[in-house]
Amino acid sequence: MPGENLSRDEARERGRLLSVDAYDVALDVRSAVAPGPDAATFRSRTTIRFRCAEPGASTFADLLAPQVTSVSLNGRELDPAEVFDGTRIALDGLAAENTLTVDAQCAYSRTGEGLHRFVDPEDGEVYLYTQYEPADARRVFANFEQPDLKAPFTFEVTAPEGWTVLSNGAQEGATEGGRHRFATTRPIATYITAVVAGPYHYVTDNYRRTFPDGTELEIPLGALCRKGLAKHFDADDVFTVTKQGLDFFHDHFDFPYPFGKYDTAFVPEYNLGAMENPGCVTFREEFIFRGKVTEASFERRANVILHEMAHMWFGDLVTMEWWDDLWLKESYADFMGSFAQVEATRFRDGWITFANRRKAWAYRADQLPSTHPVTADIRDLEDAKLNFDGITYAKGASVLKQLVAYVGQDAFLEGARRYFKRHAYGNTRLADLLAVLEETSGRDLAAWSRAWLETAGVNSLTPQATYDANGRITELSVLQEAAPEQPELRPHRVAVGLYRSRTVFSESGDSALVRYARAEVDVTGPRTAVPELAGLERPELILVNDEDLTYCKVRFDEGSLATLRTRLGDLTDPMARALCWAALWGLTRDGLMPARDYLDLVRRFGGQETDIGVLQSLHGQVQTALEHYAAPDRRERAAHEQAEGALRELRLAGPGSGHQLSWARHFAALPATPSGLQLLQGLLDGTAKIDGLEVDQELRWSFLEPLAAHGIADEAVITAELARDDTASGRRYQVRCLAARPSAEVKARAWADVVESDALSNALVEATIAGFAQPGQRELLAPYAPRYFAAIERIWQERSIEIAMSVVRGLFPSWLVRQSTLDAADAWLAEHAQAAPALRRLVLEERDDLARALRAQACDETAGARP
Repeated sequence: MPGENLSRDEARERGRLLSVDAYDVALDVRSAVAPGPDAATFRSRTTIRFRCAEPGASTFADLLAPQVTSVSLNGRELDPAEVFDGTRIALDGLAAENTLTVDAQCAYSRTGEGLHRFVDPEDGEVYLYTQYEPADARRVFANFEQPDLKAPFTFEVTAPEGWTVLSNGAQEGATEGGRHRFATTRPIATYITAVVAGPYHYVTDNYRRTFPDGTELEIPLGALCRKGLAKHFDADDVFTVTKQGLDFFHDHFDFPYPFGKYDTAFVPEYNLGAMENPGCVTFREEFIFRGKVTEASFERRANVILHEMAHMWFGDLVTMEWWDDLWLKESYADFMGSFAQVEATRFRDGWITFANRRKAWAYRADQLPSTHPVTADIRDLEDAKLNFDGITYAKGASVLKQLVAYVGQDAFLEGARRYFKRHAYGNTRLADLLAVLEETSGRDLAAWSRAWLETAGVNSLTPQATYDANGRITELSVLQEAAPEQPELRPHRVAVGLYRSRTVFSESGDSALVRYARAEVDVTGPRTAVPELAGLERPELILVNDEDLTYCKVRFDEGSLATLRTRLGDLTDPMARALCWAALWGLTRDGLMPARDYLDLVRRFGGQETDIGVLQSLHGQVQTALEHYAAPDRRERAAHEQAEGALRELRLAGPGSGHQLSWARHFAALPATPSGLQLLQGLLDGTAKIDGLEVDQELRWSFLEPLAAHGIADEAVITAELARDDTASGRRYQVRCLAARPSAEVKARAWADVVESDALSNALVEATIAGFAQPGQRELLAPYAPRYFAAIERIWQERSIEIAMSVVRGLFPSWLVRQSTLDAADAWLAEHAQAAPALRRLVLEERDDLARALRAQACDETAGARP
């Protein structure tokens, strides 16, 4: 049999043959608390009732398990040794109506795939949860693992006495002998079924709503986390956002929440941000904040809560037929999460965050050699795994934001309402969505779809203006360009804003840059005039895509760029300022602006940035510029300049403010000077103080890592810090700090722990890689570049895809921005043309980032050579 990597063709053939009527799944996880090897597996017994369109045909069920005890098809016992190959169960001679029962021993996971088992080092308690997308339910129970074979599920879980156990449906009846039985779900796909079990801290609430016809809806709410995090758990805020989201989606979707209860589970060692399991949504527990965080962290959590809630309709109620149309759920959830956040919660600046952070993810992905249309060509499950990317999420959401500007918000939302009612509990393709949107908007969307959903790449929009002798605009046009390899020019609905000085107070002087004119226009083709702006006074700044209506790279004319170099901090509108920062970063990434110029802009104007999310993005971009884009012979000087600037802003920031915290973290993350390291040491031991800065445990670890990376904090110091914070989080930080130390022996041990052994959990693999790959240790890490290319094909074959992806991405020698590294990547790609396509894609992406860094360094070197 072909094995674990299900192809689209196989899924289509099986989908043509089969219709699934019901699953009954019984799991016995009492072994989770057993000592040693006895905690390796659990019993899984599954009964599937399904129909076959061609009696007598053959198919297969999916199961990844170390042992199958028995298989029964229509009362006929099958020999597991003959029908089970480790990934699939062969099913021959099907009847019109069939019953399959599979009894197996399935394995607990330490990689976050399937049924993950976590032992809390703080108290020894065991916690379980499932994570399946795109196809890991087969690690827990036998099934037909593809999204179009939806069915009702009934789960029964036998667990240790006293455990909290949750699934998609509400529990039915009392627990007897540790046995929990759950209500049968509506038809859903395998990848969104869920089980959460353990001694979780569990808090409850209720949501109630009365509809215009008098119908009342009540949704029981739950929120849970590990007991060790209970003291930090702000469940009230989680419930507040949840209720606000339920109000918003009921107001706009006209389809009551269809899955009964709504539990929000924060779970340990989670690979993702969250997962939209209906009735039992799982989140990474890092969304429970152990220390002080900025408002951007709360905003991010709220956005994820609302993103997953949108999935209850887009993805769970109506599901894509195959992973080609993954965007049908992810793009919508990404867009609707931000939309709901802005309209229904306290986070009114969500679109600024979307423009600044989410779209940056999309722009990077869309310029990689692996870029793809929003509607992708997904050949198999490995392709699907890699397409949970910036295009499927953030570009797709940006395209939908553009669509709202194109067809109008009312038509867009009415299309969603019809989509839900027409396809409830079913599966769809792109054509199904376009059909309802064409109905509600009255527009032919075929050309729009071809341009935006079915082609790849990002366009650049640049203003071009001419002026008369009196300084008035004679003509203003928008020029559209595309990369040669992705030549599509698209229709863009954009706003063009004109800005000039107005005498008011601003942080950098006695005047501010404010918008005095705006025009919306449909940009088509290479050049589009904006006649509404002709005759107006000459602007100091022309901002194409003002208000961020479309998806594009924003460029500037020479006059506007000159204004930003001297007046960026004077822009009073936070969205306009965020768009300008993003555009300037795009110029730097593209090698069109020297890294030194961008760093200078942040140093001069970063302290005036009021939006904390934008500021944190700037800090991350500064680190990237220093590590990858700055000319090597200037990197140390540039780092010292940035550190001095960061310390200045740290001391100037309001005591106890989010800006102060952000500058403190940024200062610690920058390549350190001796005086900077001395300050970090003082802040840790209490001999130094910055007014208002609370050095809590999370911040202590942030300060300790650079001390470890510079050889100041040794193993004894790190171990002592763990004694202060001997928790799951503390263990991860300890592993990271230990791997950061500047020793050949340390690096060899870290490499072996990740590459030569599979003993570490997913979270500790991530922590070890983060500590190992210190950019300031380039020469120490140089010997690992050839070892990386020698190891990755074996890693891909031997490890789960989640761990393999972490290793291939995380250990790529990006710290060595040299032509020799690029040559090594090219040689590997040439010599491994037959390697797994998903593995080649990851290496191609990392190689492209490296080539971009070399171009950016060349740009920075050229700037340094100018007189």
